[in-house]
Amino acid sequence: MEIVLHAGVHCTDDDRLVKCLLRNKDRFIQQGVAVPGPSRYRRLLRDSMQALARGPMAGDGREVLLDSILEQDGAERVLLSNDNFFCVPRLAVGHGVLYPRAEQRLDEFRTLFEEDEVTLCLGIRNPATFLPAIFAQVEDQDFLSFMGGVDPQTVRWSELIHRIRDAHPDIEILVWCNEDTPLIWSQIVRELAGLNPTARISGGFDLLTEIMNREGMHRFRSYLHSHPVMTERQKRRVIAAFLDKFAVEEAIEEELDLPGWDEDYVDALTATYEEDLVVIERIPGVQVIVP
Repeated sequence: MEIVLHAGVHCTDDDRLVKCLLRNKDRFIQQGVAVPGPSRYRRLLRDSMQALARGPMAGDGREVLLDSILEQDGAERVLLSNDNFFCVPRLAVGHGVLYPRAEQRLDEFRTLFEEDEVTLCLGIRNPATFLPAIFAQVEDQDFLSFMGGVDPQTVRWSELIHRIRDAHPDIEILVWCNEDTPLIWSQIVRELAGLNPTARISGGFDLLTEIMNREGMHRFRSYLHSHPVMTERQKRRVIAAFLDKFAVEEAIEEELDLPGWDEDYVDALTATYEEDLVVIERIPGVQVIVP
């Protein structure tokens, strides 16, 4: 079985991805790709992973677990999504690193599915906006304590991915930038499902409806209708052009309300993030979806 695990991260797609996958579940199952509803596996997997601390899984545990997750037979690939897989938001930063429990959680997950092929999918986000956004979900803690006294400029997504690769070299990793998702949304869905680049899906432009005004979406769909044959790269250029003219500013601008986070500091964090993306692209076993 091929198991594709989308583990967030927090404050990226807000379950939009799993909702889009569910819209395509009937089409995907015809290709041997199962999209179970989150209620079938999120708590079940959490409880099963926690139970490993009390003893090994029964000999038929994997089969029982998959039978509980899957709604029908015939699947060769199953898509799972949970942005709390590694931890809850308040534990997302610790000891100066992002998701310090990631390796342990994947240890447990691999124990449940040790004979299966696992792909880990991560949508990452500029720390300049990610750290304030996830801190906003934490109660009764100041930002310095949340960061463990660590300078945000030292935080690197590549450090997390290197840790995962070192601990689990057999797990393939698929990464994309949350900032790029409106341009690459359909490719993300196809990559998770293991489909070819031209496979038909529903909801490939879902994110655009949230950040592009009604007139822009109407003109965009009319343009696609009049230009039915385009490559994915051409579509992305078209999307970028329409967003440049019809984007809803309130939907794409983010307010940062942390002491000392002026424009220069945010620019410095962003520059570090962009340098880190180059590092990530060079890590063996990691595929990065780029526009």
